Order: sequence, then C-alpha cells, then structure tokens
Amino acid sequence: MRIRDILDQKGHDVVKTTPDGTVLEAMQVLNEHNIGAVVVVEGEAIRGILSERDVLRLGGGDPALLSSTPVGEAMTRDVIVGFPDDEIHTAMGVMTKNRIRHLPVVADGELLGIVSIGDLVNACWQEAADENRHLKDYIRGSVS
Repeated sequence: MRIRDILDQKGHDVVKTTPDGTVLEAMQVLNEHNIGAVVVVEGEAIRGILSERDVLRLGGGDPALLSSTPVGEAMTRDVIVGFPDDEIHTAMGVMTKNRIRHLPVVADGELLGIVSIGDLVNACWQEAADENRHLKDYIRGSVS
C-alpha cells in the first residue's frame, strides 16, 4: 500500500495556517479540528509545520508567549515530506527516524494532503488483517 491509497480513503484536505498568526490562534485551530499539526503556508508554498510538540515547547517555558509569538517563530522550518508513491512502511520508517507524527504529502511542489503516524498504523493493520483473512481462506480451500 502507498501513501496515495491512504489519501484516497481519508481525503486530501489539509488544515493550514500562515506564519503571521499567533501560536494561540493556531492552537485553537488544532483544537477546533481535533488534529495534531497544521501546515504553515505562504500562498501555496510550505514554510513549516506547527505541531502540538512545538506548542508545548513554547508554552511550557512561558504560557504568555502563546498569545504573542507568531507561528513563524515557533514552527518547525525543516519540513520532512512524503510522496504519493511512497510505500507506507517507508513513510513509517522516515517518521520514526525523524521522530515526527505528521507527514505532508507533496508532488511537483503541490501539497496533496497529510498523513499521520496513526493513519499509517491503521493502514498497516488493515493490510495485515486482509492478508490474514486471505491466508485463512486459502488454508480452508475457500479460494477459487
């Protein structure tokens, strides 16, 4: 299974913000959408990603900074991205190695969607369950 298969199932919508808004405003967006990260864009260009971890780092030191710090100062700038044709196991390896939980998906410089580690784990689980069912059917002689 590939990342594009996950996006085809879950959709291609991405919640975005700009570098100019405050971290508190972005935090409210995270809450409103029940998500763990927003992609930070200027126009169509990805500038960063702001995750729950980024918010905690800032607010853990001084919670008052959440309402005065621009997203652009708190976001992770070096965004690691995935591609639609990446195998889910490859994407899981990239996310594990880099200790990230959200992977924006791009092709030809265009943001196509975002997958979370949970999306990938669920896809792996479904893949294993399907394979298990097929193997049981084969053993029972149920396969034609």
